[in-house]
Amino acid sequence: MTDSCKILMIFPLFNSGSFWNYREACELTGARYPAAPLGLITVAALLPENWNVRLINRNTELLTEEDFAWADMVMTGGMLPQRNDALHIIETCRAKGKPVVVGGPDVTSSPDIYKAANFQVLGEAEEIMVNFISAWRSGDTEGVFEAPMGKTDVTKSPLPRFDLLKLDQYLHVGIQFSRGCPFSCEFCDIIELYGRVPRTKTTGQVMAELEALHALGYRGHVDFVDDNLIGNKKALRKFLPDLKRWQNEKRFPFEFSTEASINLADDAELLKDLADSNFFAVFVGIESPDTDTLVMTQKKQNTRRSLQQSIETIHGAGIFVNAGFIVGFDSEKGSVASGMIECIEDTSIPVCMVGLLYALPTTQLTRRLLAEERLFVDDGQTQSGDQCTAGLNFETSRSRRDVLDDYRTVLRTIYEPTAYFGRVRRLGRMLRRSRVHRMIKGDLRSFFRLLFRIHRAGPGSAGQFWRMLADCAVHNPKALPYVVMTSALYLHLGPFARQVIQEIDQEILNIEQGRWQAPPLRKKALEEELQPA
Repeated sequence: MTDSCKILMIFPLFNSGSFWNYREACELTGARYPAAPLGLITVAALLPENWNVRLINRNTELLTEEDFAWADMVMTGGMLPQRNDALHIIETCRAKGKPVVVGGPDVTSSPDIYKAANFQVLGEAEEIMVNFISAWRSGDTEGVFEAPMGKTDVTKSPLPRFDLLKLDQYLHVGIQFSRGCPFSCEFCDIIELYGRVPRTKTTGQVMAELEALHALGYRGHVDFVDDNLIGNKKALRKFLPDLKRWQNEKRFPFEFSTEASINLADDAELLKDLADSNFFAVFVGIESPDTDTLVMTQKKQNTRRSLQQSIETIHGAGIFVNAGFIVGFDSEKGSVASGMIECIEDTSIPVCMVGLLYALPTTQLTRRLLAEERLFVDDGQTQSGDQCTAGLNFETSRSRRDVLDDYRTVLRTIYEPTAYFGRVRRLGRMLRRSRVHRMIKGDLRSFFRLLFRIHRAGPGSAGQFWRMLADCAVHNPKALPYVVMTSALYLHLGPFARQVIQEIDQEILNIEQGRWQAPPLRKKALEEELQPA
């Protein structure tokens, strides 16, 4: 029986060409990456107390030979955009003779791709890590440990090991209140991985996590990483008064962001409670302004409403919206670019994650495309980017060239400096913050760095930024910290959009000149392996 063990946890690199890495914005604050690895530090808390854990985040620090020499076992894993590096880590471990355990959403969705690992932990770890630990102590050298999808009791989830993080390396730190989402969007894998019945932690659990971060000296941005924070409104309403009380007692050390469905706008009382607790931003999946598309993709919660009015309501509560949009749905009967651009401008959402539709493993979309024999063969690797450049892994219903042309038109238009800072300016007038932003160490330094670097975002950026800033100072000074925050993101988003457009230009040229060949299609015979558990 092994009574102690040295665990090297390695968080894999995200693919570099990603919408989400915000490298330039990180540099303004001295951070190295936007988000901390919440999954791994939660798993670390499930390990025996006498096991020694070392965490290396490959996105923020170097992994050395000494780290491998120290370890008895390596644990790794993550999401699809981390797949390439996770496989590299597994290969390195096998070459060095180090047992390696892999877990996380990508191995859960595509376990065959990770078969080189000694151990696989599939699904949520809380109720199966005890089985893995028992097997390891018994001398097992390989195994698969699987939890039923969406059934884990999250009230058993431990306090994450925040002490393992180098907190100054991140723009924000994550915590989680709930898992799962009540909706059934065809293209989404959240409901396949975590279920349609949102499960919530207790108030005591979440408050303990905030207390732990506070005790470590952390202040500033905390992200609730929930799949849909308002998935269980009853539980959230019960939790928020305690959160607000704690924030008041601690003099509001944290500002919160999260992800929620658009029907948040329908609940004025809940919006007020979130704002009073110091939520300042929410990511909303809009996907498309076209009703037929929303119905076809089963995102009906976005229909029967004015998107513009819904977003204005959220902005009016003092919470600004970031949004997701997708190009490439089967329901697109013609060009969708102008409608999507109009929606983005009408709603005054500066930060829009516009991606190409990608059929993720295990989703309803993937099962349908496979049944229709339109899904391309997956070679087990991902491209260098994310859904901005690596989407459309299937035979599109309309011309692939036309889909790509729409996509680049949207990106070129919305991330042109005049358009972007125009939306920031309108956001600055709408955002009704009831609380003055609390300055934390580094805020002024970051602001002055932004002033000197904004011109790097591209021609015309600096002039548009200064006009927007002056407008906000005159009309709504309480919103200044948030328009500055949104402007800082343009240091990444402006150049990133131009980079993606260049790649799409090349792909369109390849199609026009006959150099693009569609990958082989998967066959219906494989359908059984894609059925939900």
